[in-house]
Amino acid sequence: MLRYRLIHPEILGALAAAGHGSRVLLADGHYPVSTGAAAGVPRVWLNLAPNRLTVVEVLEVLVDAVVVEAAAVMQPAADQPEPEVFGEFAELLGDCPVERLDRFAFYDAARSPDLALVIATGELRTYANLLLTLGVAS
Repeated sequence: MLRYRLIHPEILGALAAAGHGSRVLLADGHYPVSTGAAAGVPRVWLNLAPNRLTVVEVLEVLVDAVVVEAAAVMQPAADQPEPEVFGEFAELLGDCPVERLDRFAFYDAARSPDLALVIATGELRTYANLLLTLGVAS
């Protein structure tokens, strides 16, 4: 049994196979996981029940396991307020730059050949999708 916080075998395998610059998509419960990500990319379904697990709960474990050099969020329309979850992402990501992409640019980024893993969550908050770019372990 692993003593490390991250013990999910499929996530560990996908992260081990990924490299510098690879991306990981943490998808909220509204995201079109089957069509909104690159074909053939491993998908892990952690959406057990509404709000279980959340994107923030998954991120808390991932930032302890990998180096994140950049991130991107799906920016709501200009007439909508900034999602509260963006502050939670910033707190967990620290100084990591977070790019704001409109919905279709975010979908394009998630369909890129750099995508190494998709994690579907039960997150119910809208705009809680997060695209992480992996950095170099020091």
